[in-house]
Amino acid sequence: MLKMHEIRELIKLVDHSSLTDFDYEYEGLKISLKKEAKLQGGSVVQSTSPVEVQAVTPNVPAVQATEQNGQSNTPQIKQEATVQDQAGLHQICSPMVGTFYSAPAPDADPYIKAGDKVSNSSVVCIVEAMKLMNEIEAEVRGEIVDILVENGQLVEYGQPLFLVKAE
Repeated sequence: MLKMHEIRELIKLVDHSSLTDFDYEYEGLKISLKKEAKLQGGSVVQSTSPVEVQAVTPNVPAVQATEQNGQSNTPQIKQEATVQDQAGLHQICSPMVGTFYSAPAPDADPYIKAGDKVSNSSVVCIVEAMKLMNEIEAEVRGEIVDILVENGQLVEYGQPLFLVKAE
């Protein structure tokens, strides 16, 4: 079960990203976050204040925390670890919102560099989310062509991190 400070941290991560919808479900706990986009002067401007959290667990009444005038929606987000690029290159994408780290420690060498060969189970980076360090694997065999993000950069769900020339 998530603690309230963990839920607040999750709200902050989504609020500071360009995501408008986020769903999380684990062992009967379900959290749905939605930011409202407002139309101003002919262009869409994202509002950062309406964020809704809804936690539902079996045999426990629903808990709802809403900041200002949030609205209830349950969006569908499907996990896609990798996407085939139009140019024939394979993209390794972030499976979550978090902070990208290219090395296991600040003083350590990066997991990979452009030109390195990777296998399906090669760890290519870490994405930190809610104080948890999540190792991201290549899930494809090939050569790293490009690293698309900087160390310490905030990444979004589905954001491409690496381009790989698959074998």
